[in-house]
Amino acid sequence: MEQLELILRRPNKALYRRGDETVKLFVEGWPAANVLNEALLQARVEEAGIPVPKLHEVCKFEGKWAIVLEYIEGETLAARMAAEPERLEAWLTRFVALQTGVHEKRSPRLPAQRDKLQRKISASGLDATMRYELHVRLGAMQAHEKVCHGDFVPSNILLRKGSGEPCIIDWSHATCGNAAADAAASYIAMQKLGEQEAAQAYLRIYCEKSDTARQYIEKWLPIVAGAALATAKPEDRAFYTAFCADVV
Repeated sequence: MEQLELILRRPNKALYRRGDETVKLFVEGWPAANVLNEALLQARVEEAGIPVPKLHEVCKFEGKWAIVLEYIEGETLAARMAAEPERLEAWLTRFVALQTGVHEKRSPRLPAQRDKLQRKISASGLDATMRYELHVRLGAMQAHEKVCHGDFVPSNILLRKGSGEPCIIDWSHATCGNAAADAAASYIAMQKLGEQEAAQAYLRIYCEKSDTARQYIEKWLPIVAGAALATAKPEDRAFYTAFCADVV
C-alpha cells in the first residue's frame, strides 16, 4: 500500500490516489458482484457521453477488490458552495443545468429505476398498508428512459482544477428512469444534510429549468424515501418515514 495516498475512508471502502489514478478499494469480503456491477454502471454512463472519471480497470489489491479510475484533481461543488454561500443561487443553477444535462442522455442498458424502487419498497420494513400504497403510487407514475444518477448531490460533483469543468462521480445507484424521481432523491438528500435553504432553492430552480411542476416531484418524495428505508441506518428511519406519512 506504500504507493497509495489516502484521499478518504468510508465504512465499506477507501479512496486512494496512485499517480494519475484513483483507486477505490473495498473492504475485505465485499461482494464481487457489487464491485463488478458498479464498474459496469460507470462504463455505461461513460459510454453515454456524461462527464465522468474514465474507468481504467477492476482488480484486486492484497485480496481486496478495487475499481481504478482516472484521478480528477479539483474540489467538490459542495466545498465551493460552502466557501461561497453568497453565490448559492448561482451554484445551484449550475448544479441543476448539469443534472438536467444528464437527464437528456439515454443508456437503456442501465437497470430499470421502477424495478429497483419496487424491490426496495418491498424491503423497506414499512407495514403492509404503507408498502401497498407506495407500490400503487409508483405504478401510476410515468415510466421514462432517462439516465438518473440516484445520488446527485453537490459532493458528487468535482470541479477540475484550473478549468472548473465538472466531473460527476459515484454512479453506483445509476438507473434508467424518470428524471423527477432523481430530483426527488436530490431534494431528500439535501434535507437529510440539514441544508434546508439549499434544498428549497434547488427544488425551485429545478422546476423552473426543467419545466416540471413542483407537485409532480412532491408525488415522488414518499416513493423515493420509502425505497431509501431498505438500506437506511436505524437512526435515519424516522427521517425517511416522515416523507411517507401522506400516502395512506
